[in-house]
Amino acid sequence: MNTILQNTLASRAGFDTLALRAVAGIIFAAHGAQKLFGWFGVYGLDGTGQWMASVGLEPGWLMAALAGGVEFFAGIALLLGLLVRPAALLLAATMVVAIVVVHLANGFFMATNGYEFALALLAVSVALAVRGAGSYSLDRWLAARF
Repeated sequence: MNTILQNTLASRAGFDTLALRAVAGIIFAAHGAQKLFGWFGVYGLDGTGQWMASVGLEPGWLMAALAGGVEFFAGIALLLGLLVRPAALLLAATMVVAIVVVHLANGFFMATNGYEFALALLAVSVALAVRGAGSYSLDRWLAARF
């Protein structure tokens, strides 16, 4: 068990991931807050659930809660640098679903609700899952203690 924890918390030294974690963490947490709480002018869990059901993600309320929960809590985890690899993997999976189910049919560009932005977030998530949290992170601090 200790080896699994050490591998999860292990991170390559560097400050490059701090910029990725901070920006992606803010974006993901904000989008999750929209879905869960209706912050920033969006409909919240019920409205998001109805929309998700309308695009074929059933049951809509549960899918909205899962997507919003992953985005919000994993986004916070990225900001803190805590359990970055598992958080980034969950976020990457969420972005794959968003791309395939919602954005792919609309083409590439954001102007037509395409997959451009979700693809960029997917790339950041994959990079963080591979590289880890970096030097300024709780993962690095915790790894030094195990």
